[in-house]
Amino acid sequence: MTIREASAKWQGTLKEGSGRLRLGSGVFEGAYSFPSRFENGPGTNPEELIAAAHAGCFSMALSAILGGEGHTPDSIHTIAKVHLGATAAGPTISRIELETEASVAGIAAEDFERLAQSAKAGCLVTRALAGVATITLKASLVGAAIE
Repeated sequence: MTIREASAKWQGTLKEGSGRLRLGSGVFEGAYSFPSRFENGPGTNPEELIAAAHAGCFSMALSAILGGEGHTPDSIHTIAKVHLGATAAGPTISRIELETEASVAGIAAEDFERLAQSAKAGCLVTRALAGVATITLKASLVGAAIE
């Protein structure tokens, strides 16, 4: 099986320090800090990267499931919102909301919804985070659908 990696370097204290995150492929490297994670400071954070991974994984899973049913999507656009909340254990990823819009010709809305829910259940990132966070999906069919 494939192994993927990323690295993080941190310097200083939690609140005053800073770090850099780097994907193993080298296509992304960015700054992160306490303000970028727990406030609205500049830079990225681990939760934003989880959101990107989840949106990408789900979109690919949906494309695969639609294709398996004979429906090639024109486009799929997914947003993942990772909610970081406070718990007795400390900051916790409590909820992830997936919102997807797809343009797929010749599919009924109810069939699209069923296949989107199936993609959510089969997405590798959803499966990795199941039991850790509540994951919801709002799926919308846009463009050429049949009634």
